[in-house]
Amino acid sequence: MSDDALFPLELVRQDTHDAGPRLIAPGAVQVPGWLTPEQQRWIVDRYGEWTQGPVPLRAATLPGGHQMSVRTVCLGWHWKPYSYSREASDVNGRRVLEFPDWMVRLGRQAVAAAYSPEIVEDPSLAELAVNYTPDAALVNFYNDGAAMGMHQDKDERSNAPVVSLSIGDTCTFRFGNTETRTKPYTDVELRSGDLFVFGGASRFAYHGIPKVLPDTAPDSSGLSHGRINITMRVTGLS
Repeated sequence: MSDDALFPLELVRQDTHDAGPRLIAPGAVQVPGWLTPEQQRWIVDRYGEWTQGPVPLRAATLPGGHQMSVRTVCLGWHWKPYSYSREASDVNGRRVLEFPDWMVRLGRQAVAAAYSPEIVEDPSLAELAVNYTPDAALVNFYNDGAAMGMHQDKDERSNAPVVSLSIGDTCTFRFGNTETRTKPYTDVELRSGDLFVFGGASRFAYHGIPKVLPDTAPDSSGLSHGRINITMRVTGLS
């Protein structure tokens, strides 16, 4: 039986923190505890397989020569600052793993959950879930001391929402505005199992991770330390 068939799609939200979904900004929604512990452990197992795939986990080097503290493995399309390709020309030249079907289905569920009428008033956002078809994922691992500066996700040729899933250690997620890396911004605590979706008016908002809190990963997540963050995107490429 394939991994696609094994992924448990039924979601039962945990009541471990915060009462329910939060609208952080227009089009930006946090859904606490969206992934069940079973799903988190299942994804952690897949992450172990991805890091042993054709393109290893690596810390990308920015054009100025600075190496990122976050390490990444990609699915569907390989991201290097600041473009996508099928082959990891900056690592070993090999083609990255295919984007899994189960992740497409999970991405649609994620957008539907975040953009339900009870959370957002804009009906056009709710309609996005029907045809949401992510084709790339950046799977980032944050070890102790890792951080990510304020940036925009703008290398895609699509304005479809970005779906972000957190597993492991808690982090401070800084969600800003579309004009500048500085204030105004909102600091959001993302814990293991949390979902964050940003699209619509917030699709190109600056965001970053100023801090990860060590040793906060729950035992139920299947991750002993660090933080895994999966961000699904629609590249608009073919």
